[in-house]
Amino acid sequence: MSDVSLAAQRVALVIQYLGTHFHGWQRQPAKRTVQEEIETAIAAIIGHHTPIHGAGRTDSGVHAAAQVAHFNYTGPIPAHKWAAVLNSRLPDDVLIRASAPVPPDWHARFSAIWRRYRYTFYTHKRPNLFIHPFCWHYYHLPLNVPLMQAALTPLVGRHHLAAFRRAGSKRQHSWVDVHEAFCHRQGSLINLEIQASGFLYGMVRLLVGMLIEVGNGKRSLENFTEIWVNQQREKVKYAAPAKGLCLLRVGYPDFPFPKEVWFDTQPFFQFAEEEMSYTDNSPQLTYP
Repeated sequence: MSDVSLAAQRVALVIQYLGTHFHGWQRQPAKRTVQEEIETAIAAIIGHHTPIHGAGRTDSGVHAAAQVAHFNYTGPIPAHKWAAVLNSRLPDDVLIRASAPVPPDWHARFSAIWRRYRYTFYTHKRPNLFIHPFCWHYYHLPLNVPLMQAALTPLVGRHHLAAFRRAGSKRQHSWVDVHEAFCHRQGSLINLEIQASGFLYGMVRLLVGMLIEVGNGKRSLENFTEIWVNQQREKVKYAAPAKGLCLLRVGYPDFPFPKEVWFDTQPFFQFAEEEMSYTDNSPQLTYP
């Protein structure tokens, strides 16, 4: 039987991973990364290496509820079958939610128009093993959520956020278009969400590390704003722990996946006995 000429495909993936035991998304020598795990699984199936391209590069220890990536492939496996094929070979801390064909000029990174992150705090004094991998257990001082929200609100818009940029980035500038930023308390849990066109290297964790000082009263609202407006990077001392951060979702003008695949796939934690224990003036959750 003669060989049949197979058309090249570009395959998009929606990916979840627990970042705890990964040194981030991007492949690194002698370190376990999400990109390497998926590329290794693909190579085992097709017999050669092919690179995958992600929408964003999460840091070591950061989770993802709906990371997006793509790769090119020529062969008999239909694009929509790749999720099941890869899941049969991937470790337990990586999962492909879905796969789909995309046009050859579609790019997981460059076609994206926004990314959204969530940071979660757990403020009860008693630790809890079942949420420990996904939260910053911060119970030392009470946190004023409306004050934290007041600090976040001026960030919405186009701003130069060099104060929240770690060293080592190759990006040529520090301008960021922030679409939305808010805090919301649910019992002993506080969720912070921020959506932007893109994020600087280490931006969310540095921002959260300084924002918590506003919430606990150690830093004034005016000083927080002054530091980022005047790009005083040297005054931003601490980054929040990676485990509380999750890449929540990525937005595209034409996304080939149904909403159920990529929208809010990291569940909110909730303790029933605390549901009505806290009240504040936090904004209600709204989603694009």
